[in-house]
Amino acid sequence: MVVHMLKNSSRRVRCKALETLQIVVEEDFDIKEMMAEGDTVRTIVKLLSQEQSEEREEAVSLLYELSKSEILCEKIGSINGAILILVGMASSKSENLVTVEKAYKTLDNLAKCENNVRQIAENGRLQPLLKLLLEGSPETKLSMAALLGELVLNNDVKVFVAQTAGSSLINLMKTNNMPSRESSLKALNQISSDEESAKVLIEAGILVPLVNDLFTVGANQLPARLKEVSAMILANVVNSGYDFHSVPVGPDHQTLVSEEIIHNLLHLISNTGPAIECKLLQVLVGLTSSPTTVSSVVSAIKSSGATISLVQFIEASQRDLRVASIKLLQNLSPHMGQELAGCLCGTSGQLGSLIQVISENVGITEEQAAAVRLLADLPERDAGLTRQMIDEGAFQLFISRVISIQQGKTRGGRFMTPYLEGLVKVLARITFALSEESGDVRALCSEHNLASLFIEHLQANGLDNVQMVSAMALENLSQESKNLTKLPEIPSPGFCGSVFPCLSKPPVIMGLCKVHQGTCSLKESFCLLEGQAVDKLVALLDHTNEKVVEASLAALSTLLDDGVNIEEGVQVLLEYEGVKPILDVLLEKRTESLRRRAVWAVERLLRTDEIAFEVSGDQNASTALVDAFQYGDYRTRQIAEHALKHIDKIPNFSGIFSKMG
Repeated sequence: MVVHMLKNSSRRVRCKALETLQIVVEEDFDIKEMMAEGDTVRTIVKLLSQEQSEEREEAVSLLYELSKSEILCEKIGSINGAILILVGMASSKSENLVTVEKAYKTLDNLAKCENNVRQIAENGRLQPLLKLLLEGSPETKLSMAALLGELVLNNDVKVFVAQTAGSSLINLMKTNNMPSRESSLKALNQISSDEESAKVLIEAGILVPLVNDLFTVGANQLPARLKEVSAMILANVVNSGYDFHSVPVGPDHQTLVSEEIIHNLLHLISNTGPAIECKLLQVLVGLTSSPTTVSSVVSAIKSSGATISLVQFIEASQRDLRVASIKLLQNLSPHMGQELAGCLCGTSGQLGSLIQVISENVGITEEQAAAVRLLADLPERDAGLTRQMIDEGAFQLFISRVISIQQGKTRGGRFMTPYLEGLVKVLARITFALSEESGDVRALCSEHNLASLFIEHLQANGLDNVQMVSAMALENLSQESKNLTKLPEIPSPGFCGSVFPCLSKPPVIMGLCKVHQGTCSLKESFCLLEGQAVDKLVALLDHTNEKVVEASLAALSTLLDDGVNIEEGVQVLLEYEGVKPILDVLLEKRTESLRRRAVWAVERLLRTDEIAFEVSGDQNASTALVDAFQYGDYRTRQIAEHALKHIDKIPNFSGIFSKMG
């Protein structure tokens, strides 16, 4: 009769019924067992969702009493949503404390049934699972480890699990019982994917058994599918930023970055299947991503002679394997760029494969971003690599990709920035080969109006590397302008002009470039004036990134270089209000190389009397030049001396330095 009252439409009646049933089941175990029959328990669970807190409190109190019975534990757990609601109540900050406490206690009782432990864990409460993992029988530990490996955990929970059960899981993976090893490895793979939890596992001693699992052969060796999991865990932990020099993994105090261990990893990579190869390459990617371990890995790779083998993975048919190998080679390129360039220039076709990956019109992928950055980091003055890239048609393909991005036809999400940076840097390498005798490089730059492309990217706000590389490329192109400008043909003065020079006037030729004194164009002679690049470069002198400032100043300095009309170059800078920003760069003294460039440019500017007169009255500029004269390197001190002479701060008869050529 009382049970039927639970379905009454009156909240007060339902609460009274819940209260009465609680008193009854506390005193009579048989009645408690009888309530497992029918839909009584389901009705009580349904009342947990009522709006009134009093009704919820009475419902959870009754469930707590019922959960003391093992039979009812199974019944409650079998009702859809029961455990989810209880977990929500136990973690609620809006419920009253009595309700929260009863929900906790009910879950603890339900956890006596192993089937419920799974549900409780899946709904975010891991304590019962971890308790059984730590204290249960060997069979229970195996079951809980297997369950842990199947759960999807957030990062905070991974750290908690690593701290609570990391050592137990590591002990399980050391046993000779293959099911235990499999379950523990899968659980450890799950919780090692967070940086902080990986550090906890390292301190708990995971590295030694991991390395043993990978390298052991014979009766106790892991099957390939579990070696893959071990490799995945190792790849996870090496990305934690831990100091691996301090953690021994071998009998002779070897560490993960010891030469012998790296050699073993390289040997395993060359003698296993693609899945494990991919994970082991990711291990090397992690180790080469850290400035503290990259040099040890580079040294071991060089001594093993494995460079060619690693480069060959660029042609792997499995995408994940290609991506891992390209990312590894990208990390290695700043440290062994010449060796990598040599391998890519071989006859095996890896360079062509890399170019094909970069130029695929499939949006912008992680693989493409890594591939183009690998090429971008190779030695920019390697003429052999540049020539082969020309022969492969790489530059034309990359130019079209950049234009596609500019026009909004290619969208790349999070890989857009590294991809564009890489493309622009690779394109810039061609400007280091402009002096090539065949003229192919100059023709390629002219045909595709490469100077215009770099000028447009000077305004790529927020992309410092793109702006810096574009300015560097324009410096190289502009240095060629004086050689490529078409000088006018001066007509013969005739007989009278030859006999009486005073009677002849030099012809006035219109349309000549003031700086290069010939017919210039942006496309053919890469002239910064014709390309309207001067104001854009001047604007970058105020950039917060000193590398962008230095590259921009270097490009502007080509207007003041030997072989051009320096006086006109100064006038151009005056016209575009570039003189003061150059003086400001000198005053800021951000880096030594930037000061060196600024001193050179200022000395050229001071050859113009009006500028010299104005600067002579500027105490700050004088002090900056004196500072360069006293503390700069030998060449900077020479140039600073000449600058100081221009503003009469050093007498012209000074002979402290040899006369500047």
